[in-house]
Amino acid sequence: MAGLEVPTWDPQAAILIGAVLLEAVLLYVGYGGLEKLIGPRLMKALVGGENGA
Repeated sequence: MAGLEVPTWDPQAAILIGAVLLEAVLLYVGYGGLEKLIGPRLMKALVGGENGA
């Protein structure tokens, strides 16, 4: 049956996939924290402060 074979896992490929996933999670968390920290100040500077709402 063509295309139904189960591939064997290469340990190096599994490590690479894990490293890429870990990096993606760290970047997601890091940029999220940075956005929460700097986002409001940046929006105030760009938009022009409080608008009385």
